[in-house]
Amino acid sequence: MSLHYKTILVAVDGSKEAKRALQKAIDLANKDRAKLVISYVIDNRTTGTIEHYDRTYAEQAEGYGVDLLEEYKTIALDAGLDDVVTDLGYGSPKVRIPKDVAEKHQADLIVAGATGVNAVERFLIGSVSENIARRAKCDVMIVRN
Repeated sequence: MSLHYKTILVAVDGSKEAKRALQKAIDLANKDRAKLVISYVIDNRTTGTIEHYDRTYAEQAEGYGVDLLEEYKTIALDAGLDDVVTDLGYGSPKVRIPKDVAEKHQADLIVAGATGVNAVERFLIGSVSENIARRAKCDVMIVRN
């Protein structure tokens, strides 16, 4: 029995690990002829405080997310996928990706890079990928270096 995914969600943040996760998600989506959803969540726990003082920071964060998603969508389309959707959101990535984004797009696989926050924060609250794996209702693949 082979397992085929219909909708693959990849979480990206601009890191090298996220780009590696994107490539893995593209390969899987090509193999399974699946829809690919590329998600970027602007963590407004950090931007919220800064935004209070500097509105341009929030606009830059959103602009970065839009540009990143467009670049990654182009990479996916150039790799032969024909069903590629982007999803830009605000909130805590570790909560929004497995709950809101995965459910909205009915993802049956979430792909994420094995990194995120610094060592101290990871010790205290866990990495984004660990939290996604704990909260997701579907399969999760964590791509390592």
